[in-house]
Amino acid sequence: MDRRALHELLARVQGGELAIEAALEALRDFPFADLTFAKPDLHRALRTGQAEVIFGSGKSAAEIAAIAERLSAHGQNVLVTRLDVAHAEELLRLASGFVYHPEARIAVQQVRDVPITGNGTILVVTAGTSDRAVAEEAAWTAALAGNAIERLYDVGVAGIHRLFDRRDRLAAARVLIVVAGMEGALPSVVGGLVDKPVIAVPTSIGYGASFGGLAALLGMLNSCAAGLMVVNIDNGFGAGAAASRINHL
Repeated sequence: MDRRALHELLARVQGGELAIEAALEALRDFPFADLTFAKPDLHRALRTGQAEVIFGSGKSAAEIAAIAERLSAHGQNVLVTRLDVAHAEELLRLASGFVYHPEARIAVQQVRDVPITGNGTILVVTAGTSDRAVAEEAAWTAALAGNAIERLYDVGVAGIHRLFDRRDRLAAARVLIVVAGMEGALPSVVGGLVDKPVIAVPTSIGYGASFGGLAALLGMLNSCAAGLMVVNIDNGFGAGAAASRINHL
């Protein structure tokens, strides 16, 4: 239940199209549903502007399907993150309407259109092709929150001329998400080229001394590019959610 859905519901009651009892039934689970093993937050979009997202890791496909059923019954699109192939295949057997995107490790059940409500374009940039899975998680998260998304992949500092060749796209974006592993240098470079918010995402891509993304994380946290924001290692979802909020200001 988001502001648009609630407005439509109340307008139907006001116009006599919907009985008060029917409206009360639609709001029956306010503000959350109790499934014993989980308590889906049905009014998160109303409070925060973005509906609850299901973190797939650690949940069975049956649990995910049950949570998704309750969310979709209230008119919410469903996004499941960190979903491996085996669980995705089982989920698709248990619940209809899901589309699985294996590269991003997400499943989407879209029950209503997503109008573009953001004020500009979010550009998702990666240092290398290997960072693409985290970038796609960020891109899908932001897209399903009502943002126009563009992608600029494999433009890392090892061939920095590839980035400079696309400076027009960097300048045109309203918010940038920059995803990098190894030493995590790309967000600092981008941050020194644009006057827009830059959200840096360290990934666990790299050799031994990258310490599973810790080197990239520390490098981004220590960036001298003013205004750079950093999320956790591999947290594409967090970056997409943050970028969406900025883009809706």
